[in-house]
Amino acid sequence: MSEHPAPYYEHHLFFCCNRRDATAARPCCAAHGAERVRAYAKERIKALGSNGPGQVRVNMAGCLDRCELGPVLVVYPEGVWYRYLDEEDIDEIIEEHIGNGRPVERLRLP
Repeated sequence: MSEHPAPYYEHHLFFCCNRRDATAARPCCAAHGAERVRAYAKERIKALGSNGPGQVRVNMAGCLDRCELGPVLVVYPEGVWYRYLDEEDIDEIIEEHIGNGRPVERLRLP
C-alpha cells in the first residue's frame, strides 16, 4: 500500500458565499456578509505570510447546505465547521485554529 502524499495546503478554509434570491424560502450566507468576510480572511492570511502551497488557502464555496446556521465556513483537513459573525470571529479562528491548532469551540458547529 502506498503512502498518501502530504496535502497541498496545510489548511483549506471554504466560506459559503451562496446567494439566493431575496424571495427564496431559505436564507443564504451571502446575505450575511460572507463575501466581505471571506475577502477579509484572505487578506489577513496573506498579511501573515501564511498563504500558498504547504500553508493556507482561503476559498469561496457555493452552497454548503448549512445556510440556516450561517454564515458558515469549514476548515479542512480537520472538517471543522464554524458560524461567524464578523472579522473579529475570523481573527480568532485564524489565530487559534490555524495558528495554534485549537478549534474555537464557541464558534464551532456540530
